[in-house]
Order: sequence, then structure tokens, then C-alpha cells
Amino acid sequence: MPTLRGSMVALVTPMKGGAVDEPALRALVRWQIEEGTDAVVPCGTTGEGATLTADETLKVVRTCVEEAKGRVPVIAGAGSNSTAKTIENVRLAKEAGADYALVVTPYYNKPTQEGLFRHFEAVAQQGGLPLVLYNVPSRTSVDLLPDTIGRLSKVQGIAGVKEASGSIVRVAEIQEKCEGRPMAILAGDDMFALPTLAMGGHGVISVVGNVAPRDLARLCDDFFAGNLEGARKAQVRFAPLVRALFCETNPQPVKYALSKMGRIAHDLRLPLVPVSQAGAAQVDAALRNYGLA
Repeated sequence: MPTLRGSMVALVTPMKGGAVDEPALRALVRWQIEEGTDAVVPCGTTGEGATLTADETLKVVRTCVEEAKGRVPVIAGAGSNSTAKTIENVRLAKEAGADYALVVTPYYNKPTQEGLFRHFEAVAQQGGLPLVLYNVPSRTSVDLLPDTIGRLSKVQGIAGVKEASGSIVRVAEIQEKCEGRPMAILAGDDMFALPTLAMGGHGVISVVGNVAPRDLARLCDDFFAGNLEGARKAQVRFAPLVRALFCETNPQPVKYALSKMGRIAHDLRLPLVPVSQAGAAQVDAALRNYGLA
């Protein structure tokens, strides 16, 4: 099983005229790998996975797998608020050749911790791919607590967790509850990349890596090599860029940024819309100040 470690990018899904832009997607994946990205993560929040059809999801994941050519893992977004649908999505990702499935907590339903445990247990047992749990309460209104992650660490087929609760303390709490069992802990927020690594985490699933993949990869590499000052400077330098990329609902700003960089069209799928004029000005300034204009 490929290792979950380092700089992983929550890849946007390029679109043109309302359809998936396959040539642009292939170019993005190649560029990411050339720049040192350690894993690509298609069809998640940033990839507008919630509005992709099953055929489009299969196409996007398969395209990433074909371009990755085994050089880096492909972690396919496969979450839903239905356990049966999630299992179906994970099987689809496996058919497309993904190495892992990223599975978000069921949104809207607001299950209890026991419901969350049983959901992930069923998906791990029936989906056919190792899972990366995804905890993002700001999106789902459900918080996957460390006690539950600890229980899930005993379930075969659960490999890691993307933690985006906004609390760095969670990294230590998850380690405590897992009691030494293997569980890759990945930052789900760009500003928590270095803090998560410093607390014993394994990497980050990043939005900013879409536009600055080499710098994000270097941040992780510097940390693992013991160059803490280099990693710290990279994390601080990222801050204004990260703020700009989240000035409006993700992935609106990051798709605009990539369009300004000439890599994709500024196309999204409803209910998401292109970034506003004010948001565009903030992203423009951040790109210019970072040196990406």
C-alpha cells in the first residue's frame, strides 16, 4: 500500500462549457507530480465531487490514475451522506484504479458518534479500498471525535484521517486514542500543515498546493529533513495566499487563481459560481505578492 505522507493536493476539477476538461486535468496532474506533490486527491470538496455524476467521477479518477502512472497515490473523494451510496462510490473509485478513498463524515443527517463509527466500519468492510476518514465539521455539521477515531483505528481498512476541525490539539488526542495503532493524520487546513507535522502528523491534504505545489512539497520535505526554520518560513509565507484562496467558498477562489495562471478555465458548476469582483481582486493581489501572477 502506498504511503500516506507529505504534500497531498486536493485537486480542482477543470471544467469548460459545463463539462470536465480532461486535457486540462491531465496537464494539472502531470504538473503536480513534476513539482514534487506526494499524492493527488481528486473529487473531494475542492474537486466539486458533490456535483459530479458517477460517470464523471469515474473519468476524473481514472484520468488521475493514468497520469500518475503509479508514481504517487491517488486518493479519490468518495463520501456521501448515505452509507450505501458511499460504498458504491468507493467501489467505483476502486474500479477506476484509486489507491485510497477519502470519505467525509455524512453531512445533513447529523449521525451520532455510534452512527459515524458504523458508517465508516461498513464502508471499510464493503468498499474494497483503504479509507482516509475526513472530518470537516464546518461543512458537515458533524464532528468525528478522537474517541471514535480511536475505535475506527481498530477496523481493518482504515488507513488515516484528514482532520479539519480547526483544533491542533486534535492531533495529540487522536494519537492518544489510537494507542500506537497505525493511523496517518493529515492536516485538512493549509495553515495547520506545519503544526500538524510538528505534533506527529504525517502530511497535509491541501488547497494552496493547487497553485504552489513545489513550495508545499518543500515545506514537508524540509520538516522531515529537520530543517524546521525552512518549514516555518514557508508556512508563514503561505498565510496571505491561503487567506485569499478562502476569501469565498472553496473552490471558487482557487479555480480563479488557476485560471489567472493559465492552467484552467474559470468554470464552476452550480450552485457554485465564479469568484466575485472583490474576491478576484484579493486573489490577484495575493498571487502578485507571492510571485505567481
